[in-house]
Amino acid sequence: MRPPAERPTVAVILFDSPHFLALDKPSGLSMATPRGGEQEAVERLVAAAGLPPGSARDLLLVHRLDVGTSGIVLLAKDPEAHRAASLLFQERKVGKTYRALVWGHPKPAAGLIDAPLAMDREDRRKMKVGEEGKPASTEYRTLERLSSVAHLELSPRTGRTHQLRVHLASRGHPIVGDDLYGGPRWRGVRDPALRRALRDVPRLLLHAHRLEFEDPFSGEEIRIESPEPSPLAEVVAAARA
Repeated sequence: MRPPAERPTVAVILFDSPHFLALDKPSGLSMATPRGGEQEAVERLVAAAGLPPGSARDLLLVHRLDVGTSGIVLLAKDPEAHRAASLLFQERKVGKTYRALVWGHPKPAAGLIDAPLAMDREDRRKMKVGEEGKPASTEYRTLERLSSVAHLELSPRTGRTHQLRVHLASRGHPIVGDDLYGGPRWRGVRDPALRRALRDVPRLLLHAHRLEFEDPFSGEEIRIESPEPSPLAEVVAAARA
């Protein structure tokens, strides 16, 4: 049985400027807003970062991450900054880099997955590759081939729901800890210590590692990075050993 999901802990401040704030979202912190709108997600992030509750009133969410994905979330400090940053995302002028641990070893070791994504009508929780879907493309690069798994760097060119998870699963390399698209593949691992490490993964091993964009106000090149969290780093270390 899989252990309980990693609980939300602390959202660390990674970047702070007159117009933008970037927080390191922990895995397990939901950004879904079925009732309270985007402000509800902002309030959760602010609380996790230990900021004064009133500061959430002036922050606007620029983009989201899945509940199981950790890493960088960008917020704007005023409506003008929100419009400018949202336009950068829409025009694909923001460099987004993720880190992930996947099952198996992709071949070739680096490349582009270009496959449209659509809602899976048989399971509304999921997306699937389908010609009727919206265009989606993901660049990937293998950082390290390990026993049974590979450490990847991912750069999505589009921003579809579950894009990285579905693209990798469609190639036979689902992300470790992704029970929705991958399943408990640790059962096929021979080494007992590595099998135990992979079995006990508490979360999806997908991390929003880097954001790069030109500040629309100053023209400065901004590069924000978040270090890989301990669950991902620990499993990589176990696979190396």
